[in-house]
Amino acid sequence: MPDSVLAKVPEVLGAEDARALVASYAAVSPTAEKKDIGRIDVHMGRFIALSPLCLVSTADAAGKQDVTPRGDPPGSFKVIDEKTIAIADRPGNNRLDTLKNLLENPEIGLIFLLPGVAETVRCAGTARLSVDPELLESMAVQGKAPKCAIVVTVRQAYLHCAKAIIRSKLWEGAYAVPKSTFPSISRMVGDQVGFTEEQKKIAEERLVVAYRDTLWSVPGQ
Repeated sequence: MPDSVLAKVPEVLGAEDARALVASYAAVSPTAEKKDIGRIDVHMGRFIALSPLCLVSTADAAGKQDVTPRGDPPGSFKVIDEKTIAIADRPGNNRLDTLKNLLENPEIGLIFLLPGVAETVRCAGTARLSVDPELLESMAVQGKAPKCAIVVTVRQAYLHCAKAIIRSKLWEGAYAVPKSTFPSISRMVGDQVGFTEEQKKIAEERLVVAYRDTLWSVPGQ
């Protein structure tokens, strides 16, 4: 395990102490309090149109959370109007965590990132699935339209300051590690699920093909 891991599980606050801690923070600034405008304005719309990466948060009926990255060429995330955003559901591992959660609980949270820009756009609202042909065709990449789209009705929308990205030096590459730091994901998952060496090799070969040929389509399409 990394050296940074603590030797023991940290103590945590009880409910009363936790409430007191939260209450001890400084008051929100007037600007921060007002910046959630509840709609996509021209600035956020342009940001989303240029963004190639969105982090999507959903939860099931019991409130169990899931966060997944969604990546596409700029222009693939669609701002339909100031209260509506659409995100393509591209081929993946078919766990379908996001889609299954939305069947139980329509609440959704989004963070849009833009390489080279330290600020982000945060949105939240409710989501439904769409197979509208015109929408899906507008999201086609390399001639491949998604099977469905996630259509979000926006309730919350605001620009988020750059502190987290500056601290992380995400776009500077200062904390980048060589690819050789880790085994391939096929090998790491293989270790986790008990693959043999031969199974790991087969999984690596399949992943190379998937990354090369099926980013926007399922095998055989």
